[in-house]
Amino acid sequence: MSVGTSQSVVRGWAEFGRRLRFHRRRAGLTQLQLGRRVGYHHSFISRLEGGLREPPFDLVDRLDAVLETGGQLAAALVARPPSPSGPGPRLTAPTLFAPIPGAPVPGPPTAGAPVPGADPPGEAALLAAGPWSAQPWPARLPAEGLACPLHGRVGCATPDRGAVPDLLNALTGPFGRTGEPGGAEAELLHALTAVLACLIRAAFVRATGACATTVERLLRGVARWADAVNATGRLPHGQLRLAAQYAQVAGRLRMERGQSGVAMAWFGHGLRWADAARDAEARATLLSDMATLVRLDGDAASMLGYAQAIGAVDARRRWMATLADLYQARAHALGHDAAACRRHISTARRRFARLDDRDRLEAPWLCGAEGVLRIESAIGGALRDLAVVTQDRAVARRAIEATARSYVLLPPVMHSARLLLTLRLADSWACAGDPVAAVTLAQPVLAEAVGARESLITAELRGLHERLARYGGELPEVREYRERLRSVSE
Repeated sequence: MSVGTSQSVVRGWAEFGRRLRFHRRRAGLTQLQLGRRVGYHHSFISRLEGGLREPPFDLVDRLDAVLETGGQLAAALVARPPSPSGPGPRLTAPTLFAPIPGAPVPGPPTAGAPVPGADPPGEAALLAAGPWSAQPWPARLPAEGLACPLHGRVGCATPDRGAVPDLLNALTGPFGRTGEPGGAEAELLHALTAVLACLIRAAFVRATGACATTVERLLRGVARWADAVNATGRLPHGQLRLAAQYAQVAGRLRMERGQSGVAMAWFGHGLRWADAARDAEARATLLSDMATLVRLDGDAASMLGYAQAIGAVDARRRWMATLADLYQARAHALGHDAAACRRHISTARRRFARLDDRDRLEAPWLCGAEGVLRIESAIGGALRDLAVVTQDRAVARRAIEATARSYVLLPPVMHSARLLLTLRLADSWACAGDPVAAVTLAQPVLAEAVGARESLITAELRGLHERLARYGGELPEVREYRERLRSVSE
């Protein structure tokens, strides 16, 4: 982006912010009220009004509709340039296709230089032999909860595994004369969705740096492809939906490794792409991950904002409302509001019991035994957090019950989740006044938990250590546990 273009973009943001403030006040809404209506935290609305942030593509339309401006907010942004191939529509949010984490710096290619955004020669071969290749290949979509970015959940067939290396090469290598990867669009989108499903499964068993690297390499290719499609005047909805899915997985893998800054960057890009593609499901799940990330920083206010934004995505979808209640319960626990925490736990359980066919279709991971596992795990976490701040042993015992219900439903392959819930169960016992039971649970998995070096597990381990020091520091069993922890940490 040139200096002149950059300045015009910033001026567009400032004008947008001035008009947004005028129309919000005219409507008699506070920033908090407007944020809840459009599904964003009030602090983000404040930054928009100050001209400090780029208005996300899909948010502008929602603001115009909510505030009944007649399209004045959209008109305040930088004008849409004509398509190079004709009058077709283009996505023109200033940073929709901006450089993403780990991507090469864009610039005009020189003779013999690699195409900007393309992976170096040989990358496709590395990707073809990546961690996804050891996993069972899904014959149809959806797989691992991932629907086809073009056709939803109708049951699209995936290409043969043997065709995948050539497809990856088309994505990560130089694009052809059309400015896009060669081959059929649907076939490549189906293949990339299936590869991501395999990578999720591989990371599920044992998260590795190779999984994160592969996800991000492919994501750079998908984002470059979306940009190329957009430049032709054709809206890249399928590519953007796929990019949002990849960004969510990339952010989760970074979050597990404790790299919160890069994780939030990926979630932010994913949210922007989901907005542009009008993908409500991706928006809700990305906001859930963002709420988890700020929880790790102990930021109860931001977590509550993200949790409320989940419920504002679409109030008609009960699974989204259930998620919103679960995250609000945990945010209120961190904020020491016991009554609000209990209220949202009760509401989440009622909503979960009333999920309908549409919810089961859109969020199969929140249904059946897996749904019970997720619900009780989240409730156990909220109750444990509440027990920590209130020192109420009755609440701690309820946390034990909820966590134990989720633990027994864990599949054997979910090693990381088993470690996390074991430590949470131990911590809940410590909060309930039984540090010996806590140590007995934690000792067998201590070395594995320390070696995992995953942020969620590390947070649970740190909390357990603090509670043991508070409630049983002089007990011989606790002293032995601390010595063991020191020895495995060296």
